[in-house]
Amino acid sequence: MFASHARVAGVIAALTVATAACGAAPGTQQTKASEGGVNAKTATSAAEFGGLDKLVEAAKKEGNLHVIALPPDWANYGEIIKGFTAKYGIKIESEDPDAASADEITAVKTRKGQDRAPDVLDLGQSFAISGAKEGLFAPYKVQAFDKVPEGQKEPTGLWTNDYGGYVSIGCDAKKISTCPTSFADLLKPEYKGKVAMNGNPTKSGSAFAGVYAASIASGGSFDDIQPGIEFFKKLKAAGNYNPVETTPATIEKGETQISIDWDYNNSAYVSEMSAKGIDWKVNVPADGKYFQLYAQAVNKDAPHPAAARLWQEYLYSAEGQNLYLKGFARPVLLPVMTTDGSVDKAAADALPKVEGTPTFPSPEQVDAAKAKLASGWDAAISG
Repeated sequence: MFASHARVAGVIAALTVATAACGAAPGTQQTKASEGGVNAKTATSAAEFGGLDKLVEAAKKEGNLHVIALPPDWANYGEIIKGFTAKYGIKIESEDPDAASADEITAVKTRKGQDRAPDVLDLGQSFAISGAKEGLFAPYKVQAFDKVPEGQKEPTGLWTNDYGGYVSIGCDAKKISTCPTSFADLLKPEYKGKVAMNGNPTKSGSAFAGVYAASIASGGSFDDIQPGIEFFKKLKAAGNYNPVETTPATIEKGETQISIDWDYNNSAYVSEMSAKGIDWKVNVPADGKYFQLYAQAVNKDAPHPAAARLWQEYLYSAEGQNLYLKGFARPVLLPVMTTDGSVDKAAADALPKVEGTPTFPSPEQVDAAKAKLASGWDAAISG
């Protein structure tokens, strides 16, 4: 299940390939500017503040940061949020942690001009691409921007890939006698009513990737997600598809005994569920290997623009990247950190075992797949 340190080389190779990657309440938004006349809302780098220390000063004056759709057990965000607050003394209001990428985009649009709109976004790749096209994000380049491989960032910094993982299959081994290890296995009659996902693929980046992986397992490609839609149609017809969205609570209650989700989520559940007497097993299906990175973006109308930019700097620092790694997520700067010695080697050793090097869809392929899902998913699983 877990990789040896030698397998980090495969992860590094994967991360050097170009790739195509979760509400708030009313208030009154105000334009914030740092000392020296710098408008934080339009600053495109820490240098425009006069350096990172000046950015920290401006962010501390704002004093708050609003985030959305960051579950504490997703990619170790609980520890990341605590680390940021401890380091800078900035209060983080984390709302609607179980929301999907589509909900984040909706919150940006519907809460524009409100003081409690989301400042920053953590988005599945397709939503990062579409949000940038809609003009929702502010261009911002973190200090480590040049270290992020080409293809894993929008050139002006409208979005930047941050961390990622493989689609995997998690399973409660105490309730399931033989855990599935492939998409083909999921169609077996013994899994009737047991196969769930982490959300709806038209709204959730995780579930979107699950359908893409199913497509690859069913003879499809990055240019053709339809076989993945057909796979879930078969899964529903067989009675195996479980529409309940996977969360730690649903696993603990036995409501989602098999879950298609990112390997970092399923891997994090292993120790969490072990403490509750649940033997959670994780497999990356060989017949549907799919790797994807999630992206960070700053809301163009962020009510706390300096804090939003400082949050980005923290996430792409060695400290932030290693915290992702501690949560079994593969940080985008893993190759650089491995080379310069700043990587948490113990955390890297614990990454889920995966053979081979993944390939990635282009933004155009992701857009086309998202459109196909939007038009075909509900019909496939209805009835």
